Amino acid sequence: QLRPIDHTRQEQLKMSNSTITFETVKIGVGAGIGAGGVALITVAILLSQLLNAPKQANNSEKMNNMVKIATNIQEGSSAFMNMEYSYLTLFVIVVAILIGLSPYLDDSVDINDGWKTSVNFLVGATLSGLAGYLGMFTAVRANVRTTTAATEGLNAALKIAFKSGSVMGLTVVAFGLLGLSILLTIFLDPTVMAGFGFGASSIALFARVGGGIFTKAADVGADLCGKVAHDMDEDDPRNPAVIADNVGDNVGDVAGMGADLFESYVGSIIACLTLASDKATDENGELNQDLLTAYMIIPFLVSGAGILCSIFGSLFVSVSDDVPKEQLMNKLLWALRGGLLVASGAVVFSVAGICHLLVGSGHWSETAALEVFGCILIGLFAGLIIGAATEYCTSFEYYPTQSIAESGRHGHAPVIIQGLGVGLLSTVVPVITVMISILCCTALSGLYGVAIAGVGMLSTLGITLATDAYGPVADNAGGIAEMAELDSYVRDNTDALDALGNTTAATGKGFAIGSAVLTAVALMASFILTSQIEDGSIDIMDDVVIPGILIGAMLPFVFAALTMLSVRRGANEIMNEVEEQFSNREAVFARDNSYDAWSPDHARCVAIATKSAVLEMVLPGAMAVLVPVAVGFGLGAKALAGLLVGAISSGFLLAVTMANAGGAWDNAKKYVEAGHIPGHEKKSDLHKATVTGDTVGDPFKDTSGPSLNILIKLMSVVSLVFAPVFPAGPYEQVAISVIILVLLAIIATVMTCVIGEEKTYQKLEEETEMS
Repeated sequence: QLRPIDHTRQEQLKMSNSTITFETVKIGVGAGIGAGGVALITVAILLSQLLNAPKQANNSEKMNNMVKIATNIQEGSSAFMNMEYSYLTLFVIVVAILIGLSPYLDDSVDINDGWKTSVNFLVGATLSGLAGYLGMFTAVRANVRTTTAATEGLNAALKIAFKSGSVMGLTVVAFGLLGLSILLTIFLDPTVMAGFGFGASSIALFARVGGGIFTKAADVGADLCGKVAHDMDEDDPRNPAVIADNVGDNVGDVAGMGADLFESYVGSIIACLTLASDKATDENGELNQDLLTAYMIIPFLVSGAGILCSIFGSLFVSVSDDVPKEQLMNKLLWALRGGLLVASGAVVFSVAGICHLLVGSGHWSETAALEVFGCILIGLFAGLIIGAATEYCTSFEYYPTQSIAESGRHGHAPVIIQGLGVGLLSTVVPVITVMISILCCTALSGLYGVAIAGVGMLSTLGITLATDAYGPVADNAGGIAEMAELDSYVRDNTDALDALGNTTAATGKGFAIGSAVLTAVALMASFILTSQIEDGSIDIMDDVVIPGILIGAMLPFVFAALTMLSVRRGANEIMNEVEEQFSNREAVFARDNSYDAWSPDHARCVAIATKSAVLEMVLPGAMAVLVPVAVGFGLGAKALAGLLVGAISSGFLLAVTMANAGGAWDNAKKYVEAGHIPGHEKKSDLHKATVTGDTVGDPFKDTSGPSLNILIKLMSVVSLVFAPVFPAGPYEQVAISVIILVLLAIIATVMTCVIGEEKTYQKLEEETEMS
């Protein structure tokens, strides 16, 4: 039955949005299209330079084998992405239809809003998928070229790997800004553009979860069977799982991170657009058109300036080939840090000029301009602080990671304990930074200030993401050098870049988590504004708010548990396959430097990891989408607001803990391998203890941790998309909620049966009977 509810606030919001014309936004969308076009031109230039770089230094047997290995990685990555996207295409089509039909649940919602939101959803999902795919496409072609460049020197390898990362970073910001600019020009309604964020979030979650399960199942399986069980080196060509491990770096760390930050980038801008009308309305309910124009175009102007500044900052990334070993990591860190600082400084001056021009044109008073400028600076510097804190906790240049390595003198357990301690303590600085940022921004410019702070934090995403996405390319380059048995100095160069990549990856994850919190808070404010909650206020002691908070606080833990268990199951299947291949080929342990002695079946491990990841991503993804909708219909919008508060709070802390603990464990192992603890080199007992820590940390930092920031954003944007049809109070649409929960239960049951471990248990029973 349709509900006769007072929709006064929704009607006021609709009236405000109806006053938006092309004249209101033309400056912003023009800047967005122009800056996005420049970014795409730069991407084309970088990609051309990258593809024209040599694949191999000469025509020797080792170099030819190196190209063959890279081709296997390329084919495996494409196979996984094609299968994953085939499943996601079906999901996107079904959800788009449901969004289009959702207005029929409430007679007060315009039917046209359904299909408009659905179109935005389709465009957001498509662009997010394309950004991730192009990043993977570039990375799998840059890896072998980075290895070849490493034969010439460290700087040449850094340049190639960083160009690959820049393609990913600039593609994300270009697609995001172009997509939003064009859609705003067409629809002129920020409310329906929440669908764009929903589409981006959906692809980001599945890309991050699926890619994360693939990469860490392969990585853990390869490490436990190779390094732990058979005392092999990392990326030993005899290990059948090493190709799958290197494939995972591209589909998880490159494509997954790209889709993740694409969603944050567009989500912060969408939140600004949604809150602009409310911000431009005075206490008497009068809408100021000049203010509306300023608040709507400033996120496009800031993001456009950020793209140009990121391209400028990238020019400053370089390192000398003649760096002493003891200074190498510090010099490499400053090579990337210098480019980021240049870009950030350029953004500050650019935003100051933009605000000055808006004041001069009469859109803003000096006070309003200074308030927004202050929020943008707060967001920008908050991102730098979170990045620096993450770097301190995860780089082996500093005490926390060194302490984890030193604790390995007494066995494996102290490494785990110390790593968890470091991860838990690492939450302090990010939480305080985000807390102060939110308090200052709301004091300056209300909740719109939080949204524009997110835009400021992500303004340099073009170069920030480049410093992150370059890491997997360097990791792949090192793996190729090891598998092709190139000279040791080549592996030394790639190892240095790989160690830096681990630090920048951890920094990137910290940055992604911080930006996710600001974006999620702004989206939650947008949800409350567009929902049926009376006066947009919530009593914390309302019957359904506390239960909603508890449900929300629980969800990140359930989500993390599901993804961790998925990695364990996938790794178990890969280990069984590797051991079976080892048992059938005795020659594997008699390495004689001949490539013809035995060729492991890498394709089999890639296929196992692909199947496992695609199946395992369904249940966590379904839970993230369906639970907020079920709570919204069953317990009402107030309970859903509580759910978002609980999820943001616990998800933020858990994500930081897992990402930083995993990064620190990984670099503690690298600290030992670099020879910084005398008498404890590779394969020593201390090194084996840090390998255990690294293995535990793999799903922490590359699967569960990074996926959590997408979870909190996705639940926020899902709530925003369906906000108009959620009842304000509880129990009004319980039937719909029950149907959704039954559907989730069916999905859980089916997935449990499909991914069950009957074969594993059967094998254990057979072994027990034989013994």
